[in-house]
Amino acid sequence: MSEKMTKKSVWHEGEIFLQNKVGVTERMAEVGQRVIRDYMPEQHRDFYAQLPFIVLGTVSQNGEAWATFLEGEPGFISSPTSTRLTIAASLPGEDPAREGIEHNASLGLLGIELHTRRRNRMNGTLQQTKGGFQVDVDQSFGNCPRYIQLREFTFTRTPGSHAGGPVEMLPGLDTKAREMIQAADAFFVASWAEREGKRQADVSHRGGKPGFIRVSDDGTLTIPDFNGNLFFATLGNILLNGQAGLLFVDFNTGDMLQMTGEAKVVLDSPEIAAFQGAERLWTFKARRIVRRGNALALRWKFEAEGLSPHSLMTGSWQEAASRIKAADLVTRWRPFRVVKTVDESLSIRSFYLQPDDGAGLLPHLAGQHLPIRVKLHGAEGPAIRTYTLSSAPSDGFYRISVKREGSVSSHLHNCVSVGDTIDVRAPAGTFTLDAHTQRPAVLLAGGVGITPMLAMLRHIVYEGHRKQRIRQTFLFQASRQVEDLPFTQEINELVKAAKGAVRVIRVLSQPENVQPGMDYDAHGHIDMPLLTSHLPFNDYDFYLCGPATFTQSLYDELRKYNISDDRIHAEAFGPSALVRTTDNQTPKPDALQPSTSPVPIAFMRSLKEARWTPDSGSLLELAEARGLNPEFSCREGHCGTCRTKLLKGSISYPTIPSASTADDEVLICCAVPAQLPAGEENRIQLEL
Repeated sequence: MSEKMTKKSVWHEGEIFLQNKVGVTERMAEVGQRVIRDYMPEQHRDFYAQLPFIVLGTVSQNGEAWATFLEGEPGFISSPTSTRLTIAASLPGEDPAREGIEHNASLGLLGIELHTRRRNRMNGTLQQTKGGFQVDVDQSFGNCPRYIQLREFTFTRTPGSHAGGPVEMLPGLDTKAREMIQAADAFFVASWAEREGKRQADVSHRGGKPGFIRVSDDGTLTIPDFNGNLFFATLGNILLNGQAGLLFVDFNTGDMLQMTGEAKVVLDSPEIAAFQGAERLWTFKARRIVRRGNALALRWKFEAEGLSPHSLMTGSWQEAASRIKAADLVTRWRPFRVVKTVDESLSIRSFYLQPDDGAGLLPHLAGQHLPIRVKLHGAEGPAIRTYTLSSAPSDGFYRISVKREGSVSSHLHNCVSVGDTIDVRAPAGTFTLDAHTQRPAVLLAGGVGITPMLAMLRHIVYEGHRKQRIRQTFLFQASRQVEDLPFTQEINELVKAAKGAVRVIRVLSQPENVQPGMDYDAHGHIDMPLLTSHLPFNDYDFYLCGPATFTQSLYDELRKYNISDDRIHAEAFGPSALVRTTDNQTPKPDALQPSTSPVPIAFMRSLKEARWTPDSGSLLELAEARGLNPEFSCREGHCGTCRTKLLKGSISYPTIPSASTADDEVLICCAVPAQLPAGEENRIQLEL
């Protein structure tokens, strides 16, 4: 690091303000001196030299920011020294970004390869030359690639040549411009800040799923800011002066839509929590708009698999609006329409339900039940029952699978058809799959007790594919006869999708006219001899659901085998509840309960942020989902390999680990954020 960079603060007050909001100000003061350079590393210089285009951010004399593309054959950018970039090209006269191209002006540059997701940013001082211009480095740094969509490029003509496309000055966003913005999965934003009496320009990339930008009737754009690096250069600039320039490119036609106007950072809004993946929002209202047809010689080809996996994990404005509307209805009965029914066995029928009030589904956990309310013929008031959801949280619908027994279930079987509506309240219940561990799961289902197990199995397979690691699972399903076995085809499909991670053992007490090994796997009942004959030696989590006698007897047998009470998750239905015998375990006196709401997490060494939610799993799983590779071994808190410094915040262990830790250490393989008392905010920083 040269003397020049150490004499002034790397971050300006806008960036520092946002870093403070995340709680990383002190850490970023140290990090900034290390990662923000006043020269280009060799790999950055080589990278710029191979690019077919570069993104520019300019600022006019009156403070208007513009973003644009400058293209050329690879090699049109060169770096004669580590502090200088030479660009052998110039902007056409109709490009509004030319207003900021003048001697000694500040220029922001973004080198980005859409076909590799590599990108680097730089800003500096512009010097015009005969063949183009050169930029002397002020700041140079690498950038996170996680929301870049993969695209291969080709040239349709000589780069820089003018194709004679129309140039339009728009008074506002017309239909074509709105459609271009709303279909975009990427755009570019120029911004600037005043630093020590001089403007410093910047330009950056933003990406998401198509439709991640909302366009209001008055032309205001609202954009979610997803978790990323902790620099906050763009939003920090906007925070200081409220100016930005946006560039949208039609990668198929070469059209460019350039805008300059007012921007605003939004840190407090219910829409932030409702929009999946959003950490904050910002808005933009155009003051000047220029549309240039066929402006680029470059074209890009996009394949469906090129969408960033990180973008796929983000939400949409439609989903956010539905969540906000549904959250207001969490304590109310809501009409749901039956969209499909399926007979799963001789006595069990599934009902697929979708909201009929315009609001979205409320999220649920695998294993929870759904309260419903129906009006029975001849009854004075409605009857209320709860049925376990047999659908996974990821399915996009509610499904209850009801056995015909009793007045309400008979009413559902006899009187409710596709197109009918029933009243539904928010899912509830504490018998849920423990998402904080990868410990093998054993699901024990008796009769219709298969319904929560099916939801858990669907969730295990879905999450396993999402995280590329499916949790080992054994499902024991018991019925009297083969005709009573529900969901056979669905379970077989899940077993196939799990590719060896899931095994199913079907048990019949009265097998008649069926083949062992094909129609069923064992004769009798689920008991310890059966379990020990099929389960390899390991440490399991057991989930039990069925009639009261089924659940109680299995629970008692497991306890006799020294399976600890906290490893046996059970729900009995019938006249009596499960009677437990608890272990004499003494938790730490300062033990806190797991958080039930989102908690911001900052990984300080890698300069990444994330938002933990109750379905994110352990802190280790969250770090892996963020692209980090922490050391671990057992994933159960036994070996201590995953010990990590806890720099800030409070954590909880849903299952007490056996490995020891210092006061400032945490076993991230089995830790989750803690629920703090009302009024206290939990923000976690890990040295990772």
